Amino acid sequence: MHYLVTGATGNIGARVVERLLARGERPRVFARNLDKARTRFGDRVELVAGDLGDERSLEAALVGIDTLFLASSGPDLARHDGLAAKLSLHAGVKRIVKLSALGSRASGLTTAVAEWHVRGEDAIRASTVPYVFVQPVGFMSNALEWARSIQADGMVRASTGEGRIAMIHPDDIAEVATQALTTSSFEGQALPITGPKSLSYREMTAAIGAAINKPLTFEAISDEQARANLLRFGLTPSLADALIVLWREVREGLVSVVTNNVERVTGRKPLPFERWVRENAAAFC
Repeated sequence: MHYLVTGATGNIGARVVERLLARGERPRVFARNLDKARTRFGDRVELVAGDLGDERSLEAALVGIDTLFLASSGPDLARHDGLAAKLSLHAGVKRIVKLSALGSRASGLTTAVAEWHVRGEDAIRASTVPYVFVQPVGFMSNALEWARSIQADGMVRASTGEGRIAMIHPDDIAEVATQALTTSSFEGQALPITGPKSLSYREMTAAIGAAINKPLTFEAISDEQARANLLRFGLTPSLADALIVLWREVREGLVSVVTNNVERVTGRKPLPFERWVRENAAAFC
């Protein structure tokens, strides 16, 4: 099999590349910054420069590829996914594994980010290229965004109230994606994946405090306060609004689902939040 990995220097893509290398594969890496990719992987991979929005570079990267790992983000996500699907069909790609997102469409509060992924999935389905959609809930690594306020005043502030979410370890996401790339067992499936337990932000804050031996406090704030904080940190209004809706979904209990798909795909239980905290405790000190 010949694999093309997009987003290969990112949080999940890099982990997917490392897992393919551990299997004895030499994947093709599609990256905007070849120096960064070369520093990370050396000559263990085939490097191709390009961007998901650039049809010519993506078309060249797909030549001879059997399986595509597609990791796209941002407001142009659906357009990028549609282009990747069209070019994959023409190139004879046998499977697209898309890093998607677990959405809450039935709630009527679907975030913009989830909706981008829904449209991307629709484009891939329409292309007729076989697919697997890996749909994680929030990443445990998102908690790194709390490091600044934890270091400054021992606080985590969020508009999630006492709502719960079963955040997932990035290693579990990458492991599920790698299994989907390397076997046809999950073809045609959407795989919603979560951590082992749904936790409130207050409980996650306490877990971080226990790991760094520091008393921490969780403060529930309003949507308006949370949005103002996001804008102050430089997020665009559209992305800030999408996150506010996501946190409202958490607060209202709409994303507290726990699935068994990590275990079904990998044969082991998903990694707990406490393990992720131990691995990353230094970031909060």
